[in-house]
Amino acid sequence: MSQAVTAAPFREGPLSFFPKLLREPGRAWLVVPVAWLLCIVPSLGLAYLVSSVAPQLDLPEFPIKGHVGFLALAVFAPVVETLILAAIVTVLRLFLSPTLTVFVSAAGWGLAHSLEASAWGLVVWWPFLIMSMLYLVWRERSIWLALAIPAAVHMMQNAGPAYQVAYGT
Repeated sequence: MSQAVTAAPFREGPLSFFPKLLREPGRAWLVVPVAWLLCIVPSLGLAYLVSSVAPQLDLPEFPIKGHVGFLALAVFAPVVETLILAAIVTVLRLFLSPTLTVFVSAAGWGLAHSLEASAWGLVVWWPFLIMSMLYLVWRERSIWLALAIPAAVHMMQNAGPAYQVAYGT
């Protein structure tokens, strides 16, 4: 199988409903806020749905507070998880199509987060689907953009909850 990564598979198939901006490596400055909106709105909807349907499911707990807590959740975790995502997606891509790679990656991230709190895993698979796709799309242009763009989206995704965890009551 060729190791060349192209965005072409995302022009058709199950991921083709995403805007072209996300499926092709074009304007990095614009893809980050658009991808974040496409991550945060559905994941907030999923969080509401999960809490309404199954309020007994456990939620994640973070013992760290203040500035350290905020930096850990909004900066450190997204960077580390993006590096892990890149490694996983790169290995999966050796054996799977780009589309299947994105779905398997998202499911794996959902499962991994479910080990900490079951409700969390049901909510995070969607953002990780988008971030996995972004990594593959931007890897076509540059490894640095392929890492920076999903990490930036992830940081924005985590910023609100990180603020609440770090400084909320």
